[in-house]
Amino acid sequence: MPKQSFKVCLCWRRVFKTRMVEPPLDIKNAFYSFSPSGMMTVDDLLRFLIEHQGQKNATKEDAQVIFDSLKHLNIFQRRGLHLEAFFRYLLGDLNLAHPPSKVHHDMNAPLSHYFLFTGHNSYLTGNQFSSASSVEPIKDALLRGVRVIELDLWPNSSGNDVNVCHGRTLTSSVGLQKCLEAIKENAFKASEYPVIITFEDHLNPNLQEKVAKMVTETFGDMLYTNGTENLEQFLSPESLKKKVLISTKPPKEYLEGNTQGEDISENEGGTAANECQSSSQWNSPEEGEHVPDEDEEKVVPEYRQLIAINARKLKGGLENWLSDDPKKVSRISLSEQKLESAAKTYGTKTVMFTQRNLLRVYPKRTRLDSSNYNPFVGWMHGAQMVAFNMQGHGKHLWIMQGMFRANGGCGYVKKPNFLLHRGPNDEVFDPNLPWEVKTIMTVKVYLGEGWHQDFHHTAFDRYSPPDFYTRIGVAGVPADKDVKQTTTIEDEWLPVWDEEFKFQLRAPELAVLRIKILDYNTTGRHYFGGQVCLPVSELRTGIRAVPLHDKKGNKYKHARLLLSIKFEAT
Repeated sequence: MPKQSFKVCLCWRRVFKTRMVEPPLDIKNAFYSFSPSGMMTVDDLLRFLIEHQGQKNATKEDAQVIFDSLKHLNIFQRRGLHLEAFFRYLLGDLNLAHPPSKVHHDMNAPLSHYFLFTGHNSYLTGNQFSSASSVEPIKDALLRGVRVIELDLWPNSSGNDVNVCHGRTLTSSVGLQKCLEAIKENAFKASEYPVIITFEDHLNPNLQEKVAKMVTETFGDMLYTNGTENLEQFLSPESLKKKVLISTKPPKEYLEGNTQGEDISENEGGTAANECQSSSQWNSPEEGEHVPDEDEEKVVPEYRQLIAINARKLKGGLENWLSDDPKKVSRISLSEQKLESAAKTYGTKTVMFTQRNLLRVYPKRTRLDSSNYNPFVGWMHGAQMVAFNMQGHGKHLWIMQGMFRANGGCGYVKKPNFLLHRGPNDEVFDPNLPWEVKTIMTVKVYLGEGWHQDFHHTAFDRYSPPDFYTRIGVAGVPADKDVKQTTTIEDEWLPVWDEEFKFQLRAPELAVLRIKILDYNTTGRHYFGGQVCLPVSELRTGIRAVPLHDKKGNKYKHARLLLSIKFEAT
């Protein structure tokens, strides 16, 4: 595209010349240092991969694959790669900063040793107050690698069947059977590691029995049950491959006393009743309903037997909630505010609890717009299930997606060793102590390309090409959080920045590299041009291509950046 015109009015068009981007100086220097003759052979390319890119295990076959991938280009020559072909390789999919990979973490540790990709109110299509419930968000979450699906169970309007919806709101409902079938069909397409379904149960014993039958018949051999309520240690993701696990409170804890904890607090605040609320008032002892005794609990043994991960009812205060029973593991759920309180007062106790038990964190109930919160408060204290609203988009959801691109995108990421270590006197990591710098990450942003292929030519500005700039930073523990910005390149689809930034990292194991491209606008409303978040622990060093994604996390076909990434230990 040598020229591009923008219509200003009937009689005037602005015409902009477009240019081909020259390889930056760093790339020219790298090319000629490994191929002084000006033609890079397969052996030269292999040396470049090993010595410059840090691919210590690269083979001649790897270099040949790169050569073969360029043969369709007119710029390819049989004798080797000249500079332009080498430049195209660097921008291609065989040179990604974070390429698709296989599962490579140890998957034989207990479930409590992993972060799990976790959804909140997984059935909602939009906001938390009035959106529709559907199986589509459940399917989408599973296909993106989410491993923990949450379903709120309520009686239907007739009281003879089970629906899934967000109680005490205006959200519509969807049948439980449809949700279970969607999970069965999509559970292991993106990952073969176990799917956990967390039930928020607002059902009477008859409907609990019906749920037990639905679950058992739907999943069959896929369903894993423990056969005991007193599990001393969780099984490993490896041993639970292609299994579905149910996690909820045992029936006794639902039926006794005032129903407290997340099952009510997550749904409080709605002012209008839907069918889920109006048909379930039996569940509130405050209305004078009878609380079943031990004999009556026996009507739902099938439901109790479904539960592979016991969710514990919260009794007493925070310190009691985080108590670790050496004879039995369990799961508890805390709101984001409760977690912040626990982090301030009981930081080490939270870390100790999460070494054996599961901690689920969920958004505060005022997030009616399905927004999310900072996941690192949970992760740095060992919380495995940081539950997110997957319905929207934004910084925190992008970070979550970035974290779980690690380990082959399987939905399970092994926790750093410092969160799992316990000393001879039961001492554990203290998140509230100062963090020492472990490494310095240097990122140089060279250039970007591909927007003119993925966007309409007036997508950013009606009268001119875009004015792109890059925001680049680190999301992580508080001391690692940092954001920097390039200059703005005006009227250019192929911006060249060639700017370098340094980031001090104290917990690189938890850090996520954040990149966002914006089109500068004098009104202050800068237009979105792509984003990506990548796990720092798995970034490849050297000169690398980084494909960009849209707001929903879907990868653009062409838009990408070219970066240089280096790490230096301190």
